Amino acid sequence: MKNRDWHVNGDGQYQACKSARAWNLLRDNYRLYRFLTELEDILNDVEDETSRLPEIQILVRRLLVNSYWVQSQYLEPCPKTGTSVLILYDELGFPLTLQTVTFAPGTKSNIHNHGTWGVVALLKGQEKNTFWRRDPSQEFIDKIEQTGELTLLPGDIISFTPDTIHCVEALGNEPTVTFNIYGETDPKQRFEYNVISHTAKNF
Repeated sequence: MKNRDWHVNGDGQYQACKSARAWNLLRDNYRLYRFLTELEDILNDVEDETSRLPEIQILVRRLLVNSYWVQSQYLEPCPKTGTSVLILYDELGFPLTLQTVTFAPGTKSNIHNHGTWGVVALLKGQEKNTFWRRDPSQEFIDKIEQTGELTLLPGDIISFTPDTIHCVEALGNEPTVTFNIYGETDPKQRFEYNVISHTAKNF
């Protein structure tokens, strides 16, 4: 595991972040309930999203270092769609969702944003992220342009803002498994983009 940390903004530019060393994160009896409690503290105490996401990334790395259970909770990819989603936590009144997502090799997502912040950790396989930014014109207000690519390896963690636009593709010969945390989605701000027609629609 290379254990790299990344962050990407709505402009489609990604940057490396300082990573905590695994041995500094070891804790006795660090389980999902403690992670959720500490995560709630960050959400309540840190209003600035720019400051909040690096702290959440550290918590995610601490959870993965200490919890084999979390790393073992995933489904095989669906033969029809190539993906599977296992919800680990989604409680009414708590503004976030925890899940693991499995992609069969070669599976590629649509181009989208999430309408909320997110933190994704790669557990298995390889995932290529392609980033985009809005490039509106008078004729096409939803036009986007590609800004870069980044391949995540096991141990890598990436955070993104609500307006980050990307698509993901599972590389290699084995399924890709990710651990994902998302905030509360604003459905009016979540879009799927079409680079051929230069249009966007809610999804």
